[in-house]
Amino acid sequence: MSKCEQCIIKQFNALKTLSKEELLRVSSCKTSMFIKKGETIFEEGESVNGVYCIKSGACKLSKLSSNGREQIVKLVVKGDLLGQRSLIGSESANLTAVALNDMEICFIPKSEIINDLAKNPNFSNSILEQMAADLRNSDNVIVNMAQKSVKNRIAEVLIYLHETFGVDEEGFLAIQFSREDFANFVGTATESAIRILSQLKKEGYITTQGKLIKIENIEGLKRVE
Repeated sequence: MSKCEQCIIKQFNALKTLSKEELLRVSSCKTSMFIKKGETIFEEGESVNGVYCIKSGACKLSKLSSNGREQIVKLVVKGDLLGQRSLIGSESANLTAVALNDMEICFIPKSEIINDLAKNPNFSNSILEQMAADLRNSDNVIVNMAQKSVKNRIAEVLIYLHETFGVDEEGFLAIQFSREDFANFVGTATESAIRILSQLKKEGYITTQGKLIKIENIEGLKRVE
């Protein structure tokens, strides 16, 4: 099990603001775990009571509407922290986290890190900055849902997946996003997402091989309306 003070992942999140002594204490109480693709890390309504540090892989954060429809709110990737809200309040999880691929994560109990919020202002500020960024992202999602076309939003998701996860040796997106995931990310029906992806393929922006997608014209995708 790697030690927090030696882990390069901490450079990408609020843990980088902790002192060596604080990191040593956190490292002694963390739990490392492997999560398989499709497994749930936590569900909406559960008590999280700590934060997860993503060492590898990615997960989707989603919420169920009153009619049972899933809405993907955010993707959490390597280097991110998951569950920061549990450090601020005692409310249960507002979202469900499900692995998009195989993941390695570390869980740090709230009881072992809560005092650092009071004693280390750099750590608390970093946590609050990330939460503010999440709120800003939520604002942008609301505006995009209201003002942009579904085709435009799917094009933006394709670009985001390409820029965030890159491609495999054959040029396909390195992370598999199901057609249902595309629909749940942009707030449309799965049939609509499938139709628009087919349109993008006919127009030469992408090619597909089963569930795999390869972007052929990323600059063109940026101009889709």
